[in-house]
Amino acid sequence: MFGKKESYTYANLKTLDRLDTFIGVTSNVKGNVNTQGSIRIDGQVEGNIDVSDSIITGPNSLIKGNIFCKDAIISGRIEGNVNAIETVELQTGANVSGDITCGNLIIGKNCFFEGKCHMSGKEQKL
Repeated sequence: MFGKKESYTYANLKTLDRLDTFIGVTSNVKGNVNTQGSIRIDGQVEGNIDVSDSIITGPNSLIKGNIFCKDAIISGRIEGNVNAIETVELQTGANVSGDITCGNLIIGKNCFFEGKCHMSGKEQKL
């Protein structure tokens, strides 16, 4: 992990400089998680996650709860709703069972998304 360069996309310039919280692959958290800044989750969380900046989930992660954040880069499995102020990116292999509310949605190849999507951006006048 430490010698390998990860390939994040949307939040690269903001998140990689300030990864404030890390939940490792062998960690199993039961309860709500609240953090200022950014978080990377590679393990399991059963509870809601409230992040003031970005959340990054690894390919083996499992979250059973709702996510509230500014940006989300999802590679793992989410069983709950994702609420992002700006962008949600589903990377290859992501699995989301729940509704997504965001300003922008990016979906990569071979993703699974079952739910509704609500784009919460400004309405455009024609």
